[in-house]
Amino acid sequence: MLEADAWLDSSLFDFFQSLGQGYTRLQDAMNVFHLYGLKRLLVEIFSDALSFLTIGLVLMTALALPAFDATASGEFNRAEDYSVIFLDRYGNEIGRRGIRTDDSFELKDLPDYLIKATLATEDRRFYEHFGIDVLGTLRALLSNIQANSVVEGGSSITQQLAKNLFLSSERTIERKIKEAFLALWLEAHYTKDEILKLYFDRAYMGGGNFGVAAAAEFYFGKSVKDITLSEAAMLGGMFKAPSRYAPHVDLAAARARANEVLTNMVQAGFLTEGQVTAARRLPAKAVERFDDVESPNYFLDWAFEKVKQIVADSDAAGFVVRTTIDPVLQSYAEQAVSSILRENGEAYGVDQAAMVVMEPSGPVRAMVGGLDYGRSQYNRATASARQPGSSFKPFVYATAFEMLDYTPQTVVKDTRVCIGNWCPNNYSRSFRGNVTLMTALTRSINTVPVTLSIRTGRQPIADMAHRLGITSDFPVTRSLALGVASVSVLDMTSAYGVFASGGLKSTAQGISRITTLRGEEIYRFDPEAPRERLISARTAQYINSMLRNVVTSGTGRRARVEGVPAAGKTGTTTSYRDAWFAGYTGNYVATVWMGNDNYRPTRRLTGGRLPAMIWQKFMELAHSNIEVKPLFGVDFTPPPRAIAQSEAPDQQAIAERPPSLTREAASKLDSLIDIFSAALVNQRPVPRRSIDPPARPLPGPPMQPEP
Repeated sequence: MLEADAWLDSSLFDFFQSLGQGYTRLQDAMNVFHLYGLKRLLVEIFSDALSFLTIGLVLMTALALPAFDATASGEFNRAEDYSVIFLDRYGNEIGRRGIRTDDSFELKDLPDYLIKATLATEDRRFYEHFGIDVLGTLRALLSNIQANSVVEGGSSITQQLAKNLFLSSERTIERKIKEAFLALWLEAHYTKDEILKLYFDRAYMGGGNFGVAAAAEFYFGKSVKDITLSEAAMLGGMFKAPSRYAPHVDLAAARARANEVLTNMVQAGFLTEGQVTAARRLPAKAVERFDDVESPNYFLDWAFEKVKQIVADSDAAGFVVRTTIDPVLQSYAEQAVSSILRENGEAYGVDQAAMVVMEPSGPVRAMVGGLDYGRSQYNRATASARQPGSSFKPFVYATAFEMLDYTPQTVVKDTRVCIGNWCPNNYSRSFRGNVTLMTALTRSINTVPVTLSIRTGRQPIADMAHRLGITSDFPVTRSLALGVASVSVLDMTSAYGVFASGGLKSTAQGISRITTLRGEEIYRFDPEAPRERLISARTAQYINSMLRNVVTSGTGRRARVEGVPAAGKTGTTTSYRDAWFAGYTGNYVATVWMGNDNYRPTRRLTGGRLPAMIWQKFMELAHSNIEVKPLFGVDFTPPPRAIAQSEAPDQQAIAERPPSLTREAASKLDSLIDIFSAALVNQRPVPRRSIDPPARPLPGPPMQPEP
């Protein structure tokens, strides 16, 4: 034991002795690296620099990862990369939407002064920097600080291209950081000439044009290879703000900007002052464009949104779309709306109108979204949701027919009815006692549909409206039976189309076929496909007979069309803010809305007045020289009418409208119709004065809709 203890003690002593000697030798060795004075200062700076560099690289990697995620898919932005050519139902072009682009020109084919104009204005050091022009960015920063506003941009062409290809146009620090990293990525994967070519092809140039080639064709009506120096300067000035400097938007601003570009070219040393003098004296001017003057623009805007949804998964960028629009019916609708509104709008204090026409099976044949597309592109036929007033009542009656086994001859008492403290009144402020449902709808009595809503419940009425085609959400309040809901003209047309179709689904359809520019079909609407039954044929027959009576004997008498079985319903909202007429024949379904965009009340305009007049004028034109189809569930024998010899149709001729009918021919046809109408005016019955009573509450404080 003593020997073991002695061995342990000696071993521990030797170990610590050796450890101490080793530490002493390490200290002696490290003394060689111990610095003093200036040498130590330099080493400390170098050491800290390495530390901060490491931290910076880690931070840069973290910032770069989100940017490079944009390149992971290998695809450029395609959010708005659609070029769509629209055709009418007969195959004639009626307009275009989306981009105009042409990348068929090589960089060497572009005029040298177009390239110089772009470089002088957008990025003079393009061929010298590595994707980010540090000097240019600092210079722009100083200029903006001195001006206390953004007067000069610091992004290089490569950075602008990175934004166009991968990013959005949002103005955030995050987007600028991503843009910088993506610019470096582009410089590493493409040559300078390839980057410049992509920039010329992808830059937005205003007017729906992407790239200088499409812009040259659109603004100057010529190939980009043939543009002049003044035109090249104008194109070179549009990269900064195409919506501001496009010549068809503001020619004076475009020319002033082009003059700045010419100055930039001189300052950059690309041209002399003498070489640009002629371009200053003879500035460029844009060609006049009439492409969209006769286009059904409101319809095209609506159809374009539908196309983008359908082709979202397609790899193609250009499409040809066959629509359901009928150019002749479109001209009739525009004529009816504009003539009635311009002649009577001021007297009734109404500024706007909208109209949708479709066949009972769903194809939209005409759409008017406002009085003047050039002044307002807001589509009141599809985007605007207004209260339909009494034109909503057929949904209430249809619910009663489906749930309660009522008929048009069922008697309901027209008397004071209250839901809580809300007691609606009739327009006449009187009650009729026992009335049939036929009479109640014909006279647009308010208390009867409210009574029906109590018996059926309000939710089934809302469900019925949604089932028939109303897509907008609205609160189910106690005043729902009187049309206190928000609906669009398009939805009302679809819903009334169900009645015209005998109870079958009738969704508005504006697109019949879509193909790529190469002719590959990617969508086709089958008009022969089975349609879902939404209400019973018996209910549809009841509604049709009642709405037919509205036109012949009720509030919609101004919508009566000689020789055509028509049915419909007027609608007027409280304070006369909205006036409606929705109706149909065996051939067409149409809805007309009139009102003011700012919800200003009209001068007592009702649905039985101007809306019914627009509807009647359109239907009279639309049913001329065509086979009048029967209205489902309505017995109708057209009265005999004297026909002038010149008006008698050729029995050998085909009654169908020619597919190639042009606007000029349609105008001549309108003139002939006016002549015939004047000759027959004494044989037509004079419509009696009618009004469509809006819902009017009893005197007292205004009632808020029940939640």
